[in-house]
Amino acid sequence: MKQLLSLRVLAWSMLMLMLILLIGNIPAIASKTFQPVYKPTLEVKRTSTPIKIDGILDDAVWKSASRVDNFVERNPGDMVKPEVETEAFITYDDENLYVAFICYDDPSTIRATMCQRDQFYSDDAVCLLLDTYGEATWAYEFFVNPYGVQKDNLWTSVQGSDSGFDLVWRSAAKITENGYHVEMAIPFSSMRFPSKDVQNWKMDFWRNRPRESYNQYSWAAYDRNEQCWPCQWGTVGGIANVAPGKGLEILPTLVANQAGQLTNGGFDNEKVDGEVSLGGKYSVSSDVTIEAYYNPDFSQIEADATQIDVNTTFALYYPERRPFFQEGSDLFRTLFNSFYTRTVNDPLYAVKLTGRREGFSFGFMSALDENTPYMIPLDESGPLVLAGESYVNVLRAVKSFGNNSRAGFVISDRRFEGDGYGTVVGLDGDIRLSQNYSIVGQFLNTWTKEPNKPEYTTHLDGMDFDEGNHTAIFDGETFSGGALISQFRRRARNWNFTFDYNTVHPEYRTETGYDPWVNYHNASFYTNYNFYFEDGLLERISPQFYTDRRWTYQDVERWRHLNFALDGNLRFAQTYFNLSYGASSESWSGIDYDNLWHANLNLHSRFGDKIEMGLSVGRNLGVHRYYEVRGDRTTINASLDLKPFDRLIIEPNFNYARMTNNVTGEELYEGYISRTRFRFQASKELALRLVVQYNDFSETWNIDPMITYRISPFSVFYVGSSYNYNNFTNTTDDISEWKMSSRQFFMKLQYLFQT
Repeated sequence: MKQLLSLRVLAWSMLMLMLILLIGNIPAIASKTFQPVYKPTLEVKRTSTPIKIDGILDDAVWKSASRVDNFVERNPGDMVKPEVETEAFITYDDENLYVAFICYDDPSTIRATMCQRDQFYSDDAVCLLLDTYGEATWAYEFFVNPYGVQKDNLWTSVQGSDSGFDLVWRSAAKITENGYHVEMAIPFSSMRFPSKDVQNWKMDFWRNRPRESYNQYSWAAYDRNEQCWPCQWGTVGGIANVAPGKGLEILPTLVANQAGQLTNGGFDNEKVDGEVSLGGKYSVSSDVTIEAYYNPDFSQIEADATQIDVNTTFALYYPERRPFFQEGSDLFRTLFNSFYTRTVNDPLYAVKLTGRREGFSFGFMSALDENTPYMIPLDESGPLVLAGESYVNVLRAVKSFGNNSRAGFVISDRRFEGDGYGTVVGLDGDIRLSQNYSIVGQFLNTWTKEPNKPEYTTHLDGMDFDEGNHTAIFDGETFSGGALISQFRRRARNWNFTFDYNTVHPEYRTETGYDPWVNYHNASFYTNYNFYFEDGLLERISPQFYTDRRWTYQDVERWRHLNFALDGNLRFAQTYFNLSYGASSESWSGIDYDNLWHANLNLHSRFGDKIEMGLSVGRNLGVHRYYEVRGDRTTINASLDLKPFDRLIIEPNFNYARMTNNVTGEELYEGYISRTRFRFQASKELALRLVVQYNDFSETWNIDPMITYRISPFSVFYVGSSYNYNNFTNTTDDISEWKMSSRQFFMKLQYLFQT
């Protein structure tokens, strides 16, 4: 009996142990039903039936289209099962690549904005990532939000995503009781891909789902230790017998404006002025495209946001937004800004040729610039002058090889009217040593002959460079110098670092680029370590360290920096934070400044679908460049994105800076720039925009209303105006009065004809 009881006890004990082990492993057993797929593959089927792009997936074609549904959460989770399901479908015909998404979700939680294309940022969205050449050096990004609004980027391995890139394609979306649907039709004529009977493209399907965290789901699983992003996409095959269109694109543009300004005799209105521009693009083959423009319209519809430059000695850098530079824009980017497209300022004509074939990419651009900006890089400043007419030619080529490595060269030449030139020749490369390590670098040499036109630079008389061997004025001097960037990088899930050494000779000068500093050697080291958390308030936290030293060719130390930082993300309102503290020393105008320091706090959060905020606060003991004294500086930048309803966005921004003498307490400068942009989207095509800006430094108001009717990225009608007000003081009775100092009406009509 005792033996039987013992057997029963043993049996029950074993059963209970098995139950405990089973219950304890339920998550593990459940996880086995979900397996992330690395580098997945998919065969695409052709359709002979056109698809109506309306966001309603009721076309019979979708039932037989190739389908993927095994999405993984790539952020913040590390290849885990997503909270919601996603399906994607893909097919094609002779003209288009078709993609559709079904995004399951509670429709009341979906975040979407009705806005102009490219202008949504934190919406729910789907994305098609497409590397048609499989070289992992550049790729297309096609985004669509739940209202069908498009956003397209061009990603490059040199500079990441370029949001200014535009293609012509169609999209539609619809919010449903179970989430939302998206349809895309991307014409093959809009893309570039190899001339082959059967295409094999690197591709991934993404879904962005911003909630308390910014959740991202993807078809392909990713190894965070792999530094090559497109290398991990899936491979999509079966797209056969398709080719980009060889048709002609014609882009005529009509621009008209009427300006006026305040004079001593009152307000003077000028005559209406207008210009016609004509551009064309022709695809010579699937790999080669040529563009030509006469009197191209390089105007920008929205002025660049004013930056605080009260203590800056160099010309400011602004992003490129002009359509002409879209095709092949990735080709002309290098580690040095050896071709800064905004130096092509006011061309009478411009021609561009771009192509890609079997790992080789090339681009050539030529232009006659009627009003040339010329940057004169000195040791401690970079004045910008206008140097009249010039001819600009730029040649760029890149070859991919091995395991996602590349090498390239760039040649640029600027010839000034009558006399003077600037020529740049450079080599660059990105050599991938392993999964985590790579070497990148660029070497440039420049040959310069200044224009012999001192009248352009009379205000620079008395300034010189290279220890006084050359003057800053345009007096026909000839000189040559080189520049080098070299980096050894580690990119991984946790530990990352970059060793960097770069140098620029005193006589280096590129008149087609943006390199305001010369005469230096610079050595730096940066490292960070990422800690990820599966639950709790913290998603990620990353301690960082940075140090550098800069010295001249004459072995004079310019500065030293030592910086510690901590940044991370919270599982609350998509919050990002950054804290940093640094110590430094600096030499400026022959004076040594020791024991300098800075401390900064940056926060950015999105509270639901209606409010997004950013705050940056800084305190530092620095140098005032003009008074040549130490100063206590305070900076505050605050921004809000307010969306009272889905069609209206209000974007106020406040930028404040103040500096006082560290010894006497005397105020060196204080002021702010306040800018608010109002955007109302009446329909997908019709938009109204108003920008109101106040600059406290110059005591000026700018008010810029505009109406836009946009059919496609390149077919658009604008009408608007710009009003500038200044505070004028009557010296007799010391009474100030606001008056309109200048005003401009403008209109732009542009339409893309495709054959």
